[in-house]
Amino acid sequence: MAVRRVPGAARVLDPPRARAVALDLLSRKAWTRRDLSARLVRRGASAALATVVVADLEVRGHVDDRAFALAWVESRAWGRGLGSRRLREELGAKGVARPLVDEALRDAGVLDDEETRARAVALRRVGALKRGTPAEVGRRLHGYLVRRGFPPDVVRRVMRQVSGIAIEDT
Repeated sequence: MAVRRVPGAARVLDPPRARAVALDLLSRKAWTRRDLSARLVRRGASAALATVVVADLEVRGHVDDRAFALAWVESRAWGRGLGSRRLREELGAKGVARPLVDEALRDAGVLDDEETRARAVALRRVGALKRGTPAEVGRRLHGYLVRRGFPPDVVRRVMRQVSGIAIEDT
């Protein structure tokens, strides 16, 4: 039997339905505690109910910010070529605690080879930036690496290696 929704009517989730919605959301992808709670509230659960449901799912091992952070870092650092600064910002925006973010960066080895990853990203990008003077190419590449979240000192070293252009501190 299909449930009919009345346009404009507010949906209110009771505890069993809130749990079912949370499990349905988790069946599609991993969520952080904060994001899952916020989604449940958006779906009609009270903030208190969302907190209780998410806490229960965390105890049962269905919600794990530590595992989420590690998977996020591995996926985005290697797959998308992002630096540690950007990864910290993204996970912070998702409500992952700073110690868990630092642990994920360390465990994934992101901090150990950040310069190697930045160099690979720069080499992939420099071909698309060849139009213009060397200074323009250097400026664009520098900006690109900074936006990807690589620390300024790593960007400067990579710039020297990749294009021979040293970008001075501004």
